[in-house]
Amino acid sequence: MHVFVTGASGWIGRAVVDDLLASGHTVTGLARSDDSAAALEAKGARVRRGDLDDLDGIRAGAAAADATIHLANKHDWANMAASNAAERDAVTAIGDALAGTDRSLLLASGLAGLKGGHLATEDDASPFHGPDAPRGGTENLALGFVERGVRPVALRFSPTTHGTGDHGFVAALCEIARRRGVSGYPGEGANRWPAVHVVDAARMVVLGLEKAPAGARLHAVAEEGVPTRVIAEAIGRAFDLPVAAVPTDRVEEHFGWIGGFFSSDMAASSTATQRLLGWTPTGPTLIDDIDGGAYGTDQ
Repeated sequence: MHVFVTGASGWIGRAVVDDLLASGHTVTGLARSDDSAAALEAKGARVRRGDLDDLDGIRAGAAAADATIHLANKHDWANMAASNAAERDAVTAIGDALAGTDRSLLLASGLAGLKGGHLATEDDASPFHGPDAPRGGTENLALGFVERGVRPVALRFSPTTHGTGDHGFVAALCEIARRRGVSGYPGEGANRWPAVHVVDAARMVVLGLEKAPAGARLHAVAEEGVPTRVIAEAIGRAFDLPVAAVPTDRVEEHFGWIGGFFSSDMAASSTATQRLLGWTPTGPTLIDDIDGGAYGTDQ
């Protein structure tokens, strides 16, 4: 199968491209820089130059492939409105290109906001609709493409898709801890984050491409919920820092943009995903990775 991948040079995208190629698929990756293009070519993937603002290029890339995996996002935390708008425009462009083809569109989504305080499952619909919602409401937008002759699948990634080289949320928490001289956790630290190793997440994506029916919601979750206090304690061990609670009224001041995420309770199950795809996560746990140096200063 020829697969067009946006975000192909990103953290999850690189692992997905590797798994796609190892599984015998042909890959065209969207690349905005010379370095990203060279890295994709070195793997044996084809390259389409462009970025999320190149809607004509995104439409063309999707139209020329048998399936599209949309992983790119601007992640501009200082201007989320712009990130959400770009995400919605890109998904709309892909939907337009695939309308009436019965081809697959797998798109990155998340677990935030699904069912705080309870174990979220694949049966829980995203509460986000419309262009002003997180990610531009693209999960619900894309799942609606079924009526247009597209086969959409939502990929709900854990906030902690971890591993050596990760520069996402856990890396940000490590940097905040080093800068402040203390590894903090919000309130009592009982709120939970699901976690998955990046290689396991990539395997789930490729199995989803090959097996998931139109309209499926897949959860890239290996650990249903790691308490934030446990995460903070591991970061403290990794950098020989004290560990302390951060009062809820000081979370935003202490953690900055990531404070709201780190305060959220996002426990989630992947039981249905594992059963549907025959997927069993086998990678290291989040704490194994932190204790093993995956987030060390040289990473």
